[in-house]
Amino acid sequence: MNASEVLRIVDAIHRDKNIEKEIVFEGIEAALVSAAKKHYGEEADIVVQIDRESGEIAATCDGEVLDSEETVGRIGAQTAKQVMIQKIREAERDALFDEYSDLVGDMVSGVVQRYEGGAATITLSNVEAILPRSEQIPGESHHVNERVRATVFEVRKSGSRVKVILSRARPHLVQRLFEQEIPEIIDGVIEVRAMSREPGYRSKVAVSSSDQRVDCVGACVGVRGNRIKNIVDELSGERIDIVRWDDNLEIFIPNALQPAEVEQVILCKMLGRAIVLVREDQLSLAIGRRGQNVRLASKLSGWDIEIMTQEELAESIDRAVQGFSSLEGMSVELSERLVEEGYLSYDDLTIIEPDALMSMGGLTAEQVDAIVELAEARAEEAEEAAAQARRAKREEERRVAAEEAGNAALEKAKQAEAAAAGEPTEATAEEEPAEQTEQENEQSEETVATEVAHVDSASDENDEPSRVVDGEPG
Repeated sequence: MNASEVLRIVDAIHRDKNIEKEIVFEGIEAALVSAAKKHYGEEADIVVQIDRESGEIAATCDGEVLDSEETVGRIGAQTAKQVMIQKIREAERDALFDEYSDLVGDMVSGVVQRYEGGAATITLSNVEAILPRSEQIPGESHHVNERVRATVFEVRKSGSRVKVILSRARPHLVQRLFEQEIPEIIDGVIEVRAMSREPGYRSKVAVSSSDQRVDCVGACVGVRGNRIKNIVDELSGERIDIVRWDDNLEIFIPNALQPAEVEQVILCKMLGRAIVLVREDQLSLAIGRRGQNVRLASKLSGWDIEIMTQEELAESIDRAVQGFSSLEGMSVELSERLVEEGYLSYDDLTIIEPDALMSMGGLTAEQVDAIVELAEARAEEAEEAAAQARRAKREEERRVAAEEAGNAALEKAKQAEAAAAGEPTEATAEEEPAEQTEQENEQSEETVATEVAHVDSASDENDEPSRVVDGEPG
């Protein structure tokens, strides 16, 4: 291995593997040192240096200069080759790790190579990545040779390889799709301010516009909804709500809860909670199916949102004032102040900052500790009572279900016995009265006709008008 050949090898590895030349030089030097120690012993002080410009190799052993040809040729060339290959692989792994670490959160595209056990192996440009089942959109499946878009979720080193984990369930995918489909976002005219997502079901995206002439919501939807349709199709039909951002939470939270109509928003800043008042007919719409709408709106705004009607809020306030006032050391005035700040339960009271309670009520630290301790005890009692009520309800439901099942089985057994004894079943018994009723109706009609004829004849004889109206006597 002469100097020119060393430079040629370094340049080829640098271009093919995208590895820095310095890393390749260091790998070759480490390989030659390892090979030399195989010959001179592990205790020998071997130093190998390669000139970065000329490629000349200089080596010393315990201070004595070694011939370069002897270092490269006679001393374990195969060992040097193996060590160099290992170093190059490690360098290649580090380069891949750095490349994909910079892509975490970005969208990549690849082809499904294998699909086994719910996990898909996806071939990217220079590495095989994994799309686990847990990071896929619920309900979707992939097939071999399908092109898939996903975001890089995690990158980690695994031996001499790099393990790249992809995700289609994270909010980053929605944001990258918005950036791809909506040019105004790339241009900076429209900005995605916040996002919350439950993959496969629903997402909420809050956007704002830096240009008053550009409608941020309309631009994201597109003409006849073509832009948002492309995103929804990529996400397997996931519903996307585009929300107009506003720095004022009293405006933004109602926007986030759309399509429900909100009457009032009460911000409890000490708790980071927003009490949202809606009409009774908007309650289920604001909460959403299984609480999805309010849950996504809460993530989008960063506030804990509680949906109530006016009547429910009034009841909660009265109950909280009475409950807090019953605690030793708590006055009615302090209870009302706590309620005004949004504290509506014993659980809320257990997380209050002691300094805040001391300043609000002019209490000592000992009094505050006693109040919080008593509130924790009351909260545990309330939780236990609620748990017992839930258990009692479940037991009652099971008892009713068991009784209904027993009655149904008993009725079925009676019908079977009646059928075996040749007695008429319930269906037959129903048919017979029906036939009798038809006969009775026919007889009744004949009787009515006879009576009407008799009345008509009597009327003719007496020459008096009839007083029957709608078949009833006057």
